Amino acid sequence: MDNTEYKEIREAIDAADNALYHLTEAKKYLNSAGNWGLLDIFGGGLISGIVKHSKMSNAENEIEAAKHALQSFSKELRDVSGYSSIHIGEFLTFADFFFDGFLADMIVQSKISDAKRQCDEAIYRVIEIKSELESRL
Repeated sequence: MDNTEYKEIREAIDAADNALYHLTEAKKYLNSAGNWGLLDIFGGGLISGIVKHSKMSNAENEIEAAKHALQSFSKELRDVSGYSSIHIGEFLTFADFFFDGFLADMIVQSKISDAKRQCDEAIYRVIEIKSELESRL
C-alpha cells in the first residue's frame, strides 16, 4: 500500500468516526425523548412535554450533523479504491420527518422509534464499512 492510499483510508476512517459520534449522540437524545414521551403519554403533564420536545430538538440537531458527517464520509469513501457513495447513500436521507405536524403523542412515539431504528441501521453500516477500511491498513 502506498502513502496516498493509506492517507485516503485514514481520512475515510476519521470521517466514519465523526459520523458515528453524531449518530450516537442522536440516538442518545432519541432514547431520552422516547422516555419523556412515554411519561407524557401516561400523564406526565406540561413539564414532560416540554422536556420531550427539547430532547427531540437536540436529536434533530444531531441528526442534521450526522447527515452532514455521513455526506463527508461518503465523499472520503469515494477516494478509496473499491468504494463508492452507493455504500452509504441509502441512509443519507434518514430522519427527514421531524416536526412535520404531530397529531398525537402516540404518533410522536412512533416517529421517535423509527428514527432510533434508522440511527441503529446507520451506525451498523458505518461500523461495518469502517471495519473493512481498518482491515485494509
